[in-house]
Amino acid sequence: MDTSRRSLRPSTRTATRTVLALSAALTLSLTAACSSSSSGNGAANPAAAKSSAADALTTPTTLTFWTWVPSIQTTVDAFEKKYPNIKVNVVNAGQSAAEYTKLQTAIKAGSGAPDVAQIEYFALPQFALSKQVVDLTAYGAASLKSSYTPSAWNQVALQGGIYGYPQDTGPLTMFYRTDIFKSLGLTAPTTWDEFAADAAKIHAADPTHYITSIDPGDAGGVDSLIWQAGGKPYQTTGSTSVTVNLKDSGSAKFATLWTSLLSRKLVDPTPGWTTDWWKSMGSGKYAMWIAGAWAPGSLETTIAATKGKWAAAPVPQWTAGANASAENGGSSDAVVSTSTHKAAAAAFAAWLNSSTEGATSLNSIGLFPATTGLLDSSAFLDQTFPFFNGQKANQVFAASSKAVTAGWQYLPYQVYANSVFKDSVGQAITNGSDLSTALGSWQTAISQYGTQQGFTVANG
Repeated sequence: MDTSRRSLRPSTRTATRTVLALSAALTLSLTAACSSSSSGNGAANPAAAKSSAADALTTPTTLTFWTWVPSIQTTVDAFEKKYPNIKVNVVNAGQSAAEYTKLQTAIKAGSGAPDVAQIEYFALPQFALSKQVVDLTAYGAASLKSSYTPSAWNQVALQGGIYGYPQDTGPLTMFYRTDIFKSLGLTAPTTWDEFAADAAKIHAADPTHYITSIDPGDAGGVDSLIWQAGGKPYQTTGSTSVTVNLKDSGSAKFATLWTSLLSRKLVDPTPGWTTDWWKSMGSGKYAMWIAGAWAPGSLETTIAATKGKWAAAPVPQWTAGANASAENGGSSDAVVSTSTHKAAAAAFAAWLNSSTEGATSLNSIGLFPATTGLLDSSAFLDQTFPFFNGQKANQVFAASSKAVTAGWQYLPYQVYANSVFKDSVGQAITNGSDLSTALGSWQTAISQYGTQQGFTVANG
């Protein structure tokens, strides 16, 4: 199995010991979050800071960049060639919570932290709230807003500031086995009602086969399905007020459908990304994978023998004719508050993610773009995918990106929330029991934790 591509997936499983370290740092930082001081987060004069970011590229400087993207050195090399005065040391400090624990520990110690860190969207609010990453407004970040998709920009524009540059996104997409659907006389479902009907037909044709699987440990996957259903279960107002409502209409739609599918054993509750899971994907045990637009690289490199048997299609809709999508994964590049080279770091992060050269290079190594310039380009949209039998799949992905439902927020302690998902919703997925009840239990755990950390938590 190719592990380099696997590392591009959104990582939502976290160990409890890792999250406890994060939560301790979060508690200590609440006071700082409420402060209006901009000390350490940029220059007091925005115009001067913007100018200094450009000037910094001509000053000999060495930056450290923490990222887990396997081949990103190629993009960094292009930056260094363009700006030879800047040297960037690329360090893989781990992915997701493993990196975040190291990052918060280094920031607290005052040494050892990078200048720029890759941070997933679900984790960024925690770092923004604690002012452990820099508000990039002073460095001209606001001028780049139109360069990014609204859904990506909304994930970095937090707490009245801009705390990172979007690096990649994961518009929700339905990847399905055309050979399996054709053999059963089925076409790709366009609604969730059709999806459920197809699930029954696929399982009836072969009781060992399923339309898809659902991972009991993947909080991010469930969040994406709730998001696509119109849910907005997490809302933060100001720096300390949080609302959690995992019983809203989107959450209820998700719970009703997937409880029915699981109770009838029409979908397979099993951990994803394991060797067995990939074997099942390759063998046709699963006729579909609902994932972000980052998935093609993983499919192509891990189950290459299925080339030509897959296609990409829009995710099913709750109402026929509707056009609603969501994000599944994605990350930003943020400037760390302890950096002594903030201007150069901000300039590097901006070039990496918003320049045509940088965005194109990132896409070439497997990251789905967050920039509108690339998403709207004919070269991107007309690219054919041999793995998808010549389909111009980027057209499906780009349309999904434009259809992402607005208004989604993550909790300022989403890392912890995801870590306890398995104790309630995960168990219900495994057991085929009521997901609405399980979402309520997850909400209770999330709310109790937030209160313990000093937030004012309201339950919807």
